[in-house]
Order: sequence, then structure tokens, then C-alpha cells
Amino acid sequence: MKRWIGLLLCALFTSSAMAGQFKTFKDVEVHYSAFNSTFLTPKVARSYELKRNGYSAILNISVLDNASLGKPATTAKLSGSAKNLIGHSKNLTFREVKEGDAIYYLAEFSISNEETLTFTIDVDSGNKGTGKLTFTQKFYVEE
Repeated sequence: MKRWIGLLLCALFTSSAMAGQFKTFKDVEVHYSAFNSTFLTPKVARSYELKRNGYSAILNISVLDNASLGKPATTAKLSGSAKNLIGHSKNLTFREVKEGDAIYYLAEFSISNEETLTFTIDVDSGNKGTGKLTFTQKFYVEE
């Protein structure tokens, strides 16, 4: 079961990587993906204790070590927020998930229909690299 969940989240991460949703800071690559929580199956949402409804979304971040052979996952400290177009800011709380060699960080947040959010995430991977990740994404409520 856990392997299947890891594969699902890795698929999310991989599709993000193919789309070029990553930023490099010194020796680390920070991959990110934000999606509506209804994308997850009820079973996966329960196993990760994630809210699954049309008004919730999830930010998934993975940090890879470019300086090491095979770009293994590495730990980082993450903090940040999401701000909508009228300036309302939502603080993000990240939870680290480790499964085998994979390490990723999940943050849940609420969304409104057709809401555009600008994410500002501070990434601190120590001597490997630190920086600010910023991106904008529009969300749609699913009922």
C-alpha cells in the first residue's frame, strides 16, 4: 500500500519535472506541484491524513541533490505562504514524508473557485543550497 502511495506521489512529482516545474539553487533542484485534493483517491488521502474535498489543495515539494550521483532526495527546511490577487495571505505548514529513498513535503491549503495564488516558499537545504521559490497558479473548485 505504502509503495503504491509513494508511486502516486512520485508520478505527481515526475509529471511536474517533465513540465519543467523546478528551480535550481546552488546544488539542489526544487520540484513543485500544486493540485486539488480531489486528485487523490480517498484511500490515499486517508493514509496521509489529508483533507480531500473540492475546496482543498495540496502543494508537493521535493528537493534533489544535484551534486550527488543519481540526484537523490535530500532534506530541507521549508516555509512560505500563498497570496491571492486581493492580497489575502495563507501561511503554509509543510509536513515531511519519507518513503524509502523518497523525501517530499506536503502543505494543505484552502481554495476558492477560479482563485489565483502566488506562492512564495523559502527553501533551506543548508550548504547544498537555499533560495526563494515563487510561482503562480489558478485553482478551480470541484463539487
